[in-house]
Amino acid sequence: MRAFSLSSSSSPPPPPPPPSPSPPPPSSLIFPSTLRTVLLKSTAVAVSFSLLSSSPFFPSAPASALETTLASPSSTELCAEVGRQEGETTQPESTNEAEALVAEAWEVVNQSFLPDAGTRPWSPELWLQKKEDIRQSRIQTRSRAHDIIRKMLASLGDPYTRFLSPDEFAKMAKYDMTGIGVNLKEIPDADGSVKLKVLGIILDGPAHSAGVRQGDELLSVNGIDVRGKSAFDASSLLQGPKETFVTIEVKHDNCSPIESIKVERQLSARSPVFYRLEKLENGDSSVGYIRIKEFNALAKKDLVTALKRLQNSGASYFVLDLRDNLGGLVQAGIEIAKLFLEKGETIISTAGRDHQVQNSFVAETAPLVKAPLILMVNRRTASASEIVASALHDNCKAVLVGDKTFGKGLIQSVFELHDGSGVVVTIGKYITPKQLDINGNGIQPDFNKLPGLNEVNNYLSQCQFQRAG
Repeated sequence: MRAFSLSSSSSPPPPPPPPSPSPPPPSSLIFPSTLRTVLLKSTAVAVSFSLLSSSPFFPSAPASALETTLASPSSTELCAEVGRQEGETTQPESTNEAEALVAEAWEVVNQSFLPDAGTRPWSPELWLQKKEDIRQSRIQTRSRAHDIIRKMLASLGDPYTRFLSPDEFAKMAKYDMTGIGVNLKEIPDADGSVKLKVLGIILDGPAHSAGVRQGDELLSVNGIDVRGKSAFDASSLLQGPKETFVTIEVKHDNCSPIESIKVERQLSARSPVFYRLEKLENGDSSVGYIRIKEFNALAKKDLVTALKRLQNSGASYFVLDLRDNLGGLVQAGIEIAKLFLEKGETIISTAGRDHQVQNSFVAETAPLVKAPLILMVNRRTASASEIVASALHDNCKAVLVGDKTFGKGLIQSVFELHDGSGVVVTIGKYITPKQLDINGNGIQPDFNKLPGLNEVNNYLSQCQFQRAG
């Protein structure tokens, strides 16, 4: 079984929309480690939690990958022991393939579902009773198994938790962060160092076909040493135009030699960033206007380019337009928020049943930009966009202008079942720096219409004063 983290905007058909407005795609997804008992050799596409896909109308997620827990072996472990562990798999208990599908889907929810995400009561005891009820049915065909899974997930009352047909699941490859079909994660080693490991991989995808395997350690990308880099930064190095090649160095385990592998990029993202410099009517200052359509793997890199060019061209303040941005890779949203925040300031916190979902994200470096910022939002600003908006607003770095945002604050993960179908499951939620729950509430703007620069400066100064006091 594979699991991925969702975080982009478009994706398989959305769940039946609740009364208007219809929900945006799910957000960046995370891959809980607790699923190792059922996900046989599954791949997990997770970002930053590796968390991070988002979008109100469908979970945003990187490419598919089956999830397993990867604990880096210490340098003193015997190679024979490492090899033995790699050969182990856990088979789901089931009498036939159709029943195994239902058992897999049931276990994903049992291990990871966020209880308060649905409109109906949920508890492990109630879910166990659901399993017993299903066992009374005869499940002899794959079609019948899919129908039962759909009904089982619908009973949760969560519009984002749903079943994906094999065709719908296959479309998830568009959320790949790397372009070569792998998902990376930072794994602590016994000696205290951190290694970049291949957490998930698309079976028969570019990297897998070239010889990369789940659990491999990534050492370099096109000659650039990635040891010590974050999974997100390494993923960005792997990105490039479709049908170009990237050379990576990997180790299959502690005892293997370093292997150089040339991989053709087959999955590429388009730049979501558009920008221009505009002179104000008085002619004394200029504004840098930047629109981000979605948060994909290119968003941070292209935004940095835009900010630097606009600053060098004389922009005295910036307008960041997130209207109609339904989300995307949550990790991309987090990385973008860091560009405007001081070191140590909180971006977003997450809560969920799995300990890997409970986290706080903070800025680690000084901001790239300190100029006043206007952030434009509307009712279709959702998920990862709301993470950026709340982070910059709550830390007094931006004023919000427009309409109340959508209110998509749930985290979904996508898990592949062994027949190529999948399930999207809500596994957590986002909490803003001011400890507000985004989901169902949205974020209120400070102004309905564009304010003048003096108004922006006064508002941000007052915000900072109140925050300090």
